[in-house]
Amino acid sequence: MRGAPSFHTRTVTLTPGEARPHDEDDWRGALVVVDQGEIELCCSAGGSRIFGAGSVLWFTGLDLVSVRNPGSTDAVFRGITRAAARPA
Repeated sequence: MRGAPSFHTRTVTLTPGEARPHDEDDWRGALVVVDQGEIELCCSAGGSRIFGAGSVLWFTGLDLVSVRNPGSTDAVFRGITRAAARPA
């Protein structure tokens, strides 16, 4: 009998003004939740968009260059992915 699926989480904290390069492979298949503050998603075409606490996002296929904290307090977001299935 199979149990409930397992999940992995990855939490990232960005200090005010901090940016981190985006690597799509790191976030493939992850549901991203903004837990605190705001994050700005910066695209390769030059556009950007800000999302606040409570936002639920998907980073895959957006052509992102970086994720930045535009706010004056720490921004915390986490990726939630399903663990690989194990044979029964």
